[in-house]
Amino acid sequence: MFRRIVFAAVLGGLVAGGIASAVQAVRAVPLILQAEVYEEAAEAAKPHDPAASADHQHEADAWVPDDGWERTSFTVLFNVLAGIGFGLLIAAGMALSGRGGWKVGLGWGLAGYASFVLAPALGLPPELPGTESAPLIARQLWWVATAGATAAGLALILIRRGALAIALGLALLVLPHAVGAPQPAEHGGAAPVALAREFILIVLITGLIFWIALGAFTGAIYRRLATT
Repeated sequence: MFRRIVFAAVLGGLVAGGIASAVQAVRAVPLILQAEVYEEAAEAAKPHDPAASADHQHEADAWVPDDGWERTSFTVLFNVLAGIGFGLLIAAGMALSGRGGWKVGLGWGLAGYASFVLAPALGLPPELPGTESAPLIARQLWWVATAGATAAGLALILIRRGALAIALGLALLVLPHAVGAPQPAEHGGAAPVALAREFILIVLITGLIFWIALGAFTGAIYRRLATT
């Protein structure tokens, strides 16, 4: 059982991570590169501030992957590792429920998309470089709380069912958005609004492709391994 879960997750993560990386390379990365040009131009146009310059120099000294193969390699690695990690959750869920197959996996994938991509994006949309944002820790805490509440709410509604479970599940789905995501003091960014909106759309579509591929392939492989 354990080997089946791991093999299904690894193979599903490799496929989903590879597909998502290809889509990002074609659609998302060019937008990020454009936004970085606007960000650098905005930084250059700011009045000289010694303190800000020191902070900017400190950020510049921090290691980041270079453009080209290095950035692409780390992107692929991150996507594959994320796919394997989420694939383990999907395969474990199928093992607990005793059901597998691509259709079951697709359902798990759509639930994962709703929990880890769509719900957090309602309060914290994907951001291009140079976008004003709230403090990182506050955003991370809200993101984790939203993903967890959404996953728990969907589980109550789709698995537990019953009037009380559905009511509690709906409350969990709404709660993070009722509290509200942390927001910056000023909204805006260096990149044009149209570019930012296009980036949000591309990220959401890429996330959907990733989770559909991850769920379907993990489910199909899990069921295939169960018959061998």
